[in-house]
Amino acid sequence: MTPAELSAAYLSILSGVVERRGAADRVSVGPEHAVLERPRNRDHGDWSSNAAMQLAKRVGANPRDLATEIAGELGELDGVATVDVAGPGFINITLEAAAAGAVARTIVEQGDAFGTGDLYAGVRINLEFVSANPTGPIHMGGVRWAAVGDSLARVFAAQGGLVTREYYFNDHGSQIDRFARSLLASALGEPTPEDGYGGGYIAEIAARVIATYDGDVADLPRGEAQELFRREGVEFMFADIKSSLHDFGVDFDVYFHEDSLHESKAVERAIDRLRELGHVYEADGAVWLRTTTFGDDRDRVIIKSDGDPAYIAGDLAYYLDKRERGFERNLIMLGADHHGYIGRMMAMCAAFGDEPGVNLEILIGQMVNLLKDGAPLRMSKRNGTIVTMEDLVDAVGVDAGRYALVRYASDTSIDIDLDLLVKRTNDNPVFYVQYAHARTRSVARNADAAGVDRSAFDASLLTDPTESALLGALAEFPRLVRHAAELREPHRIARGIEQLAGLYHRWYDVCRVTPLGDEPVTDLHRTRLWLNDAVGQVLRNGLSLLGVSAPDRM
Repeated sequence: MTPAELSAAYLSILSGVVERRGAADRVSVGPEHAVLERPRNRDHGDWSSNAAMQLAKRVGANPRDLATEIAGELGELDGVATVDVAGPGFINITLEAAAAGAVARTIVEQGDAFGTGDLYAGVRINLEFVSANPTGPIHMGGVRWAAVGDSLARVFAAQGGLVTREYYFNDHGSQIDRFARSLLASALGEPTPEDGYGGGYIAEIAARVIATYDGDVADLPRGEAQELFRREGVEFMFADIKSSLHDFGVDFDVYFHEDSLHESKAVERAIDRLRELGHVYEADGAVWLRTTTFGDDRDRVIIKSDGDPAYIAGDLAYYLDKRERGFERNLIMLGADHHGYIGRMMAMCAAFGDEPGVNLEILIGQMVNLLKDGAPLRMSKRNGTIVTMEDLVDAVGVDAGRYALVRYASDTSIDIDLDLLVKRTNDNPVFYVQYAHARTRSVARNADAAGVDRSAFDASLLTDPTESALLGALAEFPRLVRHAAELREPHRIARGIEQLAGLYHRWYDVCRVTPLGDEPVTDLHRTRLWLNDAVGQVLRNGLSLLGVSAPDRM
C-alpha cells in the first residue's frame, strides 16, 4: 500500500463517518483532512493523523470518540496491521510489513516519475529570478537565486506546472549610464567615475568594445563614444551573464528587456488600464497610483512632474505584460534589500484586480557569506572585488556550489565554507548524498555479478529495523516534493535526501544484498535489491530536482 493509496482510503473513510453522523451538509471533508504524518517516534506506528480533532467540533462529537470510530474502519483496510487512538484523539496507523515494503517496488517501476504530483497541473507559472543588472558579473546573492530559482522551477514542473523561467534585464536607467561611463573611462585611461564601476571586468569589457570599433574611440565625440560603450558593453555583459548561468546549469526561457516596455508604449497602456479602474489620479503635476487603497503605506508616483516615468511605472507595465501572456501565477525572487518593495507590488497587483499572494508572489532571499580558510571573502561590485559565479564553480564545482546554495531556507543568511565543499568526506553534504547514490549503483553491479536479480519481490521479508526506517523515508518523498512546491522551499528536498542517504548507509552496514560465500541466492536478496535500487532512484530524483548530478561511481 503506497502512502497515496492509504491517504485516498482514509479520505473515503472520513467522508463516510461524517455522512453517517448527519453532518455532511455542514462539514466538507477534503484532502487536507486526510494528510498523514510520519510520527517522530516510530513506536507510534508508520503514520499518524489528527483529523478527528480537526473535525470533532464541526461534527458535534467528542474527538476521542470520533477517532475511535475512524480507527475501527481503518483497521479493516488490507495492509493495515493495527490502528491505535492516543491522547485526545490522535490516530496511529501501523502497516503490515508487506504493505509498508510495497513502496520499494512502486518506486522502481515508476522510475523518474516517482515523486511527481498534480498540485499545479496545467497552471501557467512565470518564475522570474536572478535578474541582475547588466553592469557586472552576478554577485553571490544572484548566484544563490540561480540555484534556488532553477530548483524551484524543477519542483513546480514536477507538480505539473507549466513553468517559464524568466530573466528581467534592467537595461533602462541610470545604472546603465554609469556602466557606460565606467567602460569609456577605462578605455581612455581615465579614473573610474565617482559613481561608476571598477575592477578587472570593466577593463576586459572595454577592451572587447574597442576591438569591435573600426577606428580610434578616442577620436569620437564624448556622447557618441559613451553610446558605443553603452550599446556594445551591455551586449557583452549580457552574453557573459548568460554563458555563466548556462555553465551553472541554469537556462532561461525568456530574457525580457526593460527597455522594450518603454519602446512599446507598455507603460502608457498599463497606466491607462489603472486609470480606467479608477486608481490613478493627478496631483502636484505628477501622476499617482492610489496604492493606499490596497494596503500600501503611501500612494506612489508613476509619472513624475518632469514627465519621466518613475521606477514603479516599469513594474506596472511588466506585471500587466505577464498577465496578458497568460501567466496565472507570477513569482519574483528578489534580494534582501528589496524587502520594502513588497507592499507596493502587492498593492499594484490588487489595483489590477488580481489576488496578491496568488497571481503575484515575491520571495526574498538573504545574504550569502563565503568562507575561505575560516575567514569571510569580501565582495563589492562597485570596487571590483567580486566573487563571481565562475569563481564559485572554479573553487568547488557546479554540483557542490548548487547544492550548498539550495540546501538552506532562502530567507535565512548562510555561511558557505569553500574548504568543506571540496572534501570527499561525510562532512560535505553533497558528497554524502552523491556517495550514497554511487554506493547503490555499486551494490547493483555486485548483485548482478553474484547472480542476484529482481525476479522476485516479497516485501514481507523486509523486517529489519533499518529497512523499516528506510521504507518510511522513501514513502515520504512524494509529499516532500509537494511541500517543497507549496512552501517554495526546495531546501526540504536536500534535507530529505540527506536523511535518506544516512538511513541507507546504516542499512548497508547491516543488511546484505549479495550472499556471503557459498550461500544460495534467496528471495530476501532479490527483494533487498529492489530496496537498494529504490533508494538509488529516489536519491537520483531528488538530486535532479536540485540540478545536481547523481554519479554512478565516486
